[in-house]
Amino acid sequence: METKLTKQNLGDHLIEYQLAMVDKELSDILDDPEWYRNNTMTQEQFEEFKAYAIPLIKKVHRCSQTRAVGYFAWFNLSYGLRIFPLEK
Repeated sequence: METKLTKQNLGDHLIEYQLAMVDKELSDILDDPEWYRNNTMTQEQFEEFKAYAIPLIKKVHRCSQTRAVGYFAWFNLSYGLRIFPLEK
């Protein structure tokens, strides 16, 4: 049974979704002090994640597109994986 998404568990859901995109689970990175350096996603994966996350944020928070984009930006700064390889 799936848990209903709320404002309180949306961040956890987005973290788990992002990790699943790179074939990882939360348990895989909890014991890794270098988790940020050891786990990356491609630009295409990031765009796919962003396209998934912003409408979901909009729906759960019942907010405007602008506010959802801002929320996503803060989420990504705090918990987002690095994008590698970096675009030139």
